[in-house]
This record gives sequence, structure tokens and C-alpha cells, in this order.
Amino acid sequence: MARVSTAQAPFGAETIHAIVTGISALFDRYNRWEEQRKTREVLAQLTPDQLEDIGLTEAAVSEMFLIRG
Repeated sequence: MARVSTAQAPFGAETIHAIVTGISALFDRYNRWEEQRKTREVLAQLTPDQLEDIGLTEAAVSEMFLIRG
């Protein structure tokens, strides 16, 4: 005869999982923001001619990162 497991997750396991998942998502979001910040910084230092060499314009860079002003 087959046995059917009716075991449940330990008390609070789902809550801990949700917290860890949330913290992991925050780290991922921060890392993505930091990478974009570094890219934006490097592109901002390029001259229009250098941007053109890589197929970009100042307007395209501004639009890419939603830079206003």
C-alpha cells in the first residue's frame, strides 16, 4: 500500500521565504540601478563624435535613461 505524505512546511517557512525573496529582489534592483548609473556616467563623458562612432546620439542617450533638462 502506498503512503501519502501530509507533511506541512514548518511554521513561518512561507513568511521567511517571502522575506528572503523580497530582499533578493531589492538587491537585484539595486544592482541593475548601479549598472545603469555606471553606463550613464561613461556615456556622459563621451564626445558627440565618440557617440556617433558607436551609433548613438546625445538625444538617444538622454532618452535611453530618461534624462530631463
